[in-house]
Amino acid sequence: MLKSINIRAALVSIGLLALLLSVWEATNQPPDADKPLTEYEMLMGGADQEARVPPPSAIIKLAVEELSNPFYDAGPNDKGIGIQLAYSIYRVLSGFLLASLLAIPIGFLIGMSPLMQKALNPFIQVLKPISPLAWMPLALFIIKDSETSSIFVIFICSIWPMLINTAFGVASVRKDWINVARTHELSPLRTAMTVILPAAAPTILTGMRISIGIAWLVIVAAEMLVGGTGIGYYVWNEWNNLDLTSVIFSILMIGIIGMLLDLALSAATRLVEYEE
Repeated sequence: MLKSINIRAALVSIGLLALLLSVWEATNQPPDADKPLTEYEMLMGGADQEARVPPPSAIIKLAVEELSNPFYDAGPNDKGIGIQLAYSIYRVLSGFLLASLLAIPIGFLIGMSPLMQKALNPFIQVLKPISPLAWMPLALFIIKDSETSSIFVIFICSIWPMLINTAFGVASVRKDWINVARTHELSPLRTAMTVILPAAAPTILTGMRISIGIAWLVIVAAEMLVGGTGIGYYVWNEWNNLDLTSVIFSILMIGIIGMLLDLALSAATRLVEYEE
């Protein structure tokens, strides 16, 4: 039954995609060069002065060209899409991993200690709503390096979902399991590693999954601000070159990489799920 639903869902998705691309292609064709110009068009100096979105055929053609040699490097402002994505993925993963090293232990502390939960909650509530990009000017002033500043911004935006989900997952572990650990005279550290961590792992990984999605969103905007390299800079540079085809192609690549990152953490979450 489930397999049948999956097949039908895939067919519906393919059908919707084909319909969308067909409508997009049909409504964004260039004007007919053989068609005589109207008096208004002659006054305007051309057949069609209205800006048009590039059709899917043009984007697919560009994608084939770009993906056939994604790692070329022809100078500071002319690098392949593979190099630009690699810079962005490196920054995201660096900030994300650093955030996990801090957020997960603090989340454990908050989840296991009502005292620490009440003590740290005001700091969390004040810092959590601040936009990650608001930290960029301060980071650039203190760190004085755009690469490290971008990683710092990813670090900041990745902390909160992981920390909050970890604290929630740890606090939600069944008290019976913790009492059994106490009965066996397990140390707090061993209880945390052998009882609480496996029980809270699905919730922790859900927080990590949310964090990686937010980090991938933020890196595009951060790279637009600092420039240099990365997929965000690539989008902004192509827009400045008035190359809308490349802009749309890079948007699609951003979506695909974001989907792959989410799928990786989703698969990790399924590995640690359990039924009580």
